[in-house]
Amino acid sequence: MEKCPVQVLTPGYRAEDRKEMEELLKERLCSLGRKIVVLDDDPTGIQTVSNVPVYTTWDKAAICQGFEDESPMFFLSTNSRSMTEAETSKAHLAIGADIAATARATGKDFLVISRSDSTLRGHYPLETQCLRYSIEKNSSLRFDGEIIMPFFEEGGRYTIGDIHYVREEENLIPVGETEFAGDKSFGFHSSDLKEWCQEKTGGSCKAEDVISISLEDLRNMELDKVTGQLLEARRFQRIIVNAAEYTDVSVFAVALIDAILQGKEFLFRTAASLLKVLCFGLRPSFSMESWLKEELRGRGGILIVGSHVNKTTRQLEYLKKRGLPIDFFEFNQHRILEDGGLEDEAKRVCRQASECIADGRMAAVYTRRERLDIPGGTPDMQLKMATEISAALTSVIGMLKVRPDFVIAKGGITSGDVMKKALKMKRGLAAGQAAPGIPIMKAGGESRFPGLPYVIFPGNVGPDTALADVIEYLMGIGRRIHK
Repeated sequence: MEKCPVQVLTPGYRAEDRKEMEELLKERLCSLGRKIVVLDDDPTGIQTVSNVPVYTTWDKAAICQGFEDESPMFFLSTNSRSMTEAETSKAHLAIGADIAATARATGKDFLVISRSDSTLRGHYPLETQCLRYSIEKNSSLRFDGEIIMPFFEEGGRYTIGDIHYVREEENLIPVGETEFAGDKSFGFHSSDLKEWCQEKTGGSCKAEDVISISLEDLRNMELDKVTGQLLEARRFQRIIVNAAEYTDVSVFAVALIDAILQGKEFLFRTAASLLKVLCFGLRPSFSMESWLKEELRGRGGILIVGSHVNKTTRQLEYLKKRGLPIDFFEFNQHRILEDGGLEDEAKRVCRQASECIADGRMAAVYTRRERLDIPGGTPDMQLKMATEISAALTSVIGMLKVRPDFVIAKGGITSGDVMKKALKMKRGLAAGQAAPGIPIMKAGGESRFPGLPYVIFPGNVGPDTALADVIEYLMGIGRRIHK
C-alpha cells in the first residue's frame, strides 16, 4: 500500500458551509440531551476538550458523580491499555453494569464512547464487546452498531478511502506500515479499516459487512444519505467513518444524532476528535490562562518520560539541545533484571530530582532509550513488565519532597500511573491544551498537590520541537508572573 503526499489534505468546505454545519450541530446537540460517558484507555483522550471532569476510578460512586455533574460529558480514565485482557474484561463488564444502573436510577439517557489510540492500539474488540454485553444485560437498550472513527487531526491521523493514515513529515503513511502496527501487545497488519475489523475480530466480522461512511458523502453534506446508512445498521454492525478535517466530523455528528433521534443506538470506538465535536458549544466556561497564572509560581517543574516511540525520543533529543535551564536524569529501567534494582533506581533519581526542583530548576527524568523486551514473551508478559517499570518510574513523582510548579508525563501508561498512583488524583479537570493534542489537567483537591498543572503529553503527538515548546511556554508564564 502506497503512502500519499500531504497535498491530498485539501480543504473540503466553503466558509458558509462550515458555518451552516456549526449551527446545525449546536441545534442537534441540544436535541440529543444525553450524558456522554467516555472510557479512556489512557489519560491522553482529554486532548481535545476543556472544562470536562475526569475520574481516575470507575466505581459506581464516580459514575454517579459524573451523571450529576453539569458538564454534558465526563471521562473515566481506565488506563486499560496497561491491563491484561482478563483485567480489561472485568473492568468493562463492571463499568457497563454501573452505567446502566445509574442511568436507570437518574432517568438519564447516555452515550458510551470507548476512546482509544488514534493509531489503533488497544484491547479491541474486547472492550466494546464487554460494554455491549453488560449494558444490554442490565438494561432494555440494544445496540444497532459500533462507530469506529480513529481520525485525530491534532495528531496527524486521517481516514481516506477507508485507509487510515499517519502523517510523517510531508507524507501520509498507511497505519499498518508504521511502528505502531508492530506494537508488542496490540500489533496488527491492516490499514484498510474494513479489513482491520475483520483482522481484529478473528474473522467474525467480515470486511464486506462493514458499513463505510464515505468522505465524498460527507463533503457533499449528504445528511439524509449518511443518516440512512446508520438507520440500516443491525445487530452491532461495524460502521467506519472517513474523515480528514473537523467539519467532516461535524457533518457526520449531525447525521448520527438524526439517526439516534429516530431510535438507533450505537457504541463508539474513536479517537479524541469526535469528543471535541460532541462537546461543541455545550461546556461551561473556564479560563485556563487565569488558573495557570495562579498556580505557576516560578519554581522548578518536572518532566517524566516513559514512552519509547520514535517521536518521543526525537522530541527528547531536541529538548536536550534547546538550551533551556533543565537538569536531565536517566532512569535505567533495565535494572528490573536485578533484585530490588528498580526500587533503588527510583530512590536515586527522586533524590536528585527533588534537589533540582528545590533549587528552582526543572528536572527531566527519562527512561533509558534502549527498549527492554522479553524474547518470545507473550503480550501479557510484555504488559506486565511495562507496568512494573512504569510503576517504578512514576514513583519518582510520588516520592518528591517538594511541590513542583508543574508535572509533565510523556506516554500513555506513564501518564496514567502518574495521575492515579503518584499524584493520588481521584478527580481532575481537563483544563485545555498546552498545544494541539497535548492536554493540561487541573489536579483535584484530594490529590497530593491540589490545583497542580499536570500536562499529559502523548508519546506520538507533535513535531520534534513540541516538548521543548510546551516546557518553554510553562516556564515563561512562571517567570513573567513571579520575576
